[in-house]
Amino acid sequence: MSELYRIEEPIYFYLLIAVPAIVLVFLLVFLWKKRAQKRFANEEVLQQLAPNSSVFKSVIKLIFLCLGIAFLVLALANPKMGTQLKTLKREGVDVVFALDVSKSMLAEDIAPNRLEKAKQIISRIIDKLGSDRVGVIVYAGNAYPLLPITTDHAAAKMFLQNANPDMVSSQGTAINEALQLAKSYYNDDEQTNRFLIIISDGEDHQEDTIDEAKAMSDEGIKVYTVGVGQEKGSRIPLKVNGSLIGYKKNSKGETVLTQRKPDVLKAIADAANGTYIDGNLTEKPVEAIEEIIGTAQKSEFETKQFSDYKDQFQWFLGISLLFLLLDVFFLEKKTKWLRKVDLFNEENAKES
Repeated sequence: MSELYRIEEPIYFYLLIAVPAIVLVFLLVFLWKKRAQKRFANEEVLQQLAPNSSVFKSVIKLIFLCLGIAFLVLALANPKMGTQLKTLKREGVDVVFALDVSKSMLAEDIAPNRLEKAKQIISRIIDKLGSDRVGVIVYAGNAYPLLPITTDHAAAKMFLQNANPDMVSSQGTAINEALQLAKSYYNDDEQTNRFLIIISDGEDHQEDTIDEAKAMSDEGIKVYTVGVGQEKGSRIPLKVNGSLIGYKKNSKGETVLTQRKPDVLKAIADAANGTYIDGNLTEKPVEAIEEIIGTAQKSEFETKQFSDYKDQFQWFLGISLLFLLLDVFFLEKKTKWLRKVDLFNEENAKES
């Protein structure tokens, strides 16, 4: 479902940097004034010269000014709200991505590493899709749904960027579990063109993966596999806050070498009436999948989305003007009620 709100000009959000800049300038000026006043006279003399000065009111004026600027920026960005939910008919295919997030995908034998390369491939493929629906699964020792099947490609790319090995509790490469989970993603049994794209280094440790792939094919689901990484093998780096602290070792204390296993991925693809694609060059799998999906027969499905988006900037502009007017007319001098309240304990401080 498409979003209820849209931002017409998000570039204006960069102007929000003015708010912390104004606060910083206020603090610097405040400290400069304090130092200058101390050089000029002591506290008693300053109290006699400016008995009604108030730090509290200066802070309130600063808050009004910052809020006024913040709401003005929101008005410039012009949020829009969808006022009508429509049901639309589209034509497309269902594409589910199964992303391997096992530790071996952190190997850096392909820049920047296998996992990031896999994300780049998926993101580029999504960019090439039209009205097709997409879903994302992550797996290692177990498989988990990252995003249910949807027409919201932007959401798919956003969720994809957060995929990492920490999302899966047990390590390993259980492609068979990803295959089983993928079956639940396709909610239309009559959809003839359903695709599962597995992106992995192929280090599968399950014996029944081929049987699962054949079962997918029997249900009319085509499985394509994309392999990332070098076949000669690579070490798995261990990092803390981005700093390398060593490499993964086995129970004997030996450094683990992880290899891409294209034969495993080829066997899975062949069993499911699909194709294996080398993913070390990003463009190769992107172009191959684009051609496969582009020439596939499209099925009609219904989707809901908001329409008739209306401008909402006027509300934010009104609130902005209110705060800016309060800033202009709110005097910095103490009033009688403020002297009674004395929130900052200024009077007691001056008496002492």
